[in-house]
Amino acid sequence: MLREHGARVESFDLFPEYFLVKDSVCTRADISEGIPVENQHADMVVCQEGIEHFSDQLKAFKEFNRVLKNGGRLVLTTPSYSNLSSKLSYLLFESETSRQMPPNEIDDIWMSDKSITPAIYHGHIFLIGLQKLRILGRLSGFKMRNIRYIRLSKGSLLLFPLLYPLILASSLFRYARNIKKHTELPVDYKKQVYREQLLINISPKNLLNHHIFVVFEKEKNSDKVDFRVESLVKPFRKIM
Repeated sequence: MLREHGARVESFDLFPEYFLVKDSVCTRADISEGIPVENQHADMVVCQEGIEHFSDQLKAFKEFNRVLKNGGRLVLTTPSYSNLSSKLSYLLFESETSRQMPPNEIDDIWMSDKSITPAIYHGHIFLIGLQKLRILGRLSGFKMRNIRYIRLSKGSLLLFPLLYPLILASSLFRYARNIKKHTELPVDYKKQVYREQLLINISPKNLLNHHIFVVFEKEKNSDKVDFRVESLVKPFRKIM
């Protein structure tokens, strides 16, 4: 599909032996060690069903930032940990779905072949939701451009009438309460951050979406990111 739209595609995977795409070469790469390309190499990075397998997700985001040109896009898909059905499954048993056990060493070691690589291809051990994806993006120089709807989670639809009023009321209460905190910060800045989080949390689309599909845009290099606000930094003597 990417080639049909004129893209020059380069593919990487921890176990390229399982990359069965006709007329495509896939290069072995471990995201924890870096993607073997130069800085600002790509216009777009597609991380398809990958982030939930990465043990160091912030490091992965920073690596995506490194290989992207300024203004480049990161397209990321992953099983949703933000829809209502997934939230309930986590509440009941910290599992991905109502049919599964929590992540464990039986079900979540998907590939381990030391004759090829010492790395382990983990299963869905590191599942992640929209709020965590947002902050990992911000910490590594990205902003969320949009969240795409994929398909309906039927279990979430059944839960929606029961849980949405509680989610909406709780989210609005937290937003209003936190806007009043940190009085030394400009109100517009607080609204910008907290409103984005609020809208993610109360969006029916996000609560019902079976999968997560997010498009990020690279704003700056990750080494240029700095959200330090002196008035909010606590001296060690006050923490200890």
